[in-house]
Amino acid sequence: MSLSIYHEIRRSLHLIPEKGFEEFKTQQFLLDYIKQLPEDRFDLETWRTGILVKVKGTNPTRIIGYRADMDGLPIEEETTYAFRSQHPGYMHACGHDFHMSIALGVLTHIVNHPVQDDVLFIFQPAEEGPGGAKPMLEECTALQHWKPDMIMALHIAPEYPVGTIATREGILFANTSELFIDLVGKGGHAAFPHTANDMVVAASHLVTQLQSIVARNIDPLDSGVVTIGKIEGGTKQNIIAEKARLEGTIRTLSLDSMHKIKTRIEALVKGIEAGFACQASIDYGSNYCQVYNDPSLVREFMNWVETNESVTLIECKEAMTGEDFGYFLEEIPGFLFWLGVDTPYGLHHSKIEPSEEAIDVAINLLTQYIHHLANK
Repeated sequence: MSLSIYHEIRRSLHLIPEKGFEEFKTQQFLLDYIKQLPEDRFDLETWRTGILVKVKGTNPTRIIGYRADMDGLPIEEETTYAFRSQHPGYMHACGHDFHMSIALGVLTHIVNHPVQDDVLFIFQPAEEGPGGAKPMLEECTALQHWKPDMIMALHIAPEYPVGTIATREGILFANTSELFIDLVGKGGHAAFPHTANDMVVAASHLVTQLQSIVARNIDPLDSGVVTIGKIEGGTKQNIIAEKARLEGTIRTLSLDSMHKIKTRIEALVKGIEAGFACQASIDYGSNYCQVYNDPSLVREFMNWVETNESVTLIECKEAMTGEDFGYFLEEIPGFLFWLGVDTPYGLHHSKIEPSEEAIDVAINLLTQYIHHLANK
């Protein structure tokens, strides 16, 4: 059976995952495709490695926005695909190749089947980091000029079967913050520990202490996560480490809990400085605000989805995942939903292989829903 064009597009994009704000091949691929569409039907602008396409409505009274993210992840791919990443150490492990392909499918349909309202397609760079949504909103004059009246986005969901749409009113994704802690002590010979300040030991104590924060400082009815995903320290087995670095992430469902966790981290790090006679620094890196679905808009979408016999709606729980689409939702009413792709491997896994049938499901659903919205 031959692949649909949007499956082929997804595979082409899967070959070229790129770092945030360095999506040069990806941007050119998208532009080459978009410029084959009837140019009198849309206006096109670029911002850094991002793209904005405003499809002209037949009798517009508002602008409906749709956003797709573009970047890959620093993961060495381990899938069974014949079209594995051609960029060593990078992979589309979060479905952004799906997101872009779906957006191109919807864009093509709306260009060729005009609706009354304008529809703005936003291809956003750097969602995985350092975060493209916030600077795009602040710096992109085209987006400021074409600011949507409402906006939508989707994210693939490995755990749901193909044909499943999952979302909810209110908070869907958590507030997130990166966490980097550097410890500097005094190195030395492994045979003379009394002459040094061992930062591997200090880092080990700190990791253990950090795990007490959520358990003993956050309301049990609230939610929070502090995960240390990476530790670096030392140079050789018989040398006491002078430096150590902890890298992790913080996730909360409330801004108050985010503040409490950071305050407690800073107190514990000061204790490590005193207890191990070392110097420490903390960097919170990129911070993403929560994804908060506008209750009335997402409820209207959910009610409409329930009438569509081709998909199944699930009213899901909130998740501790992060997404910088939250910055769009701070300024523009809208919502995000999960798209089932039925794969045993989770997001950011080197073996994730989402079902391509979900691409067709999403294109059909979104084109119908945009027609429903834009022709009111």
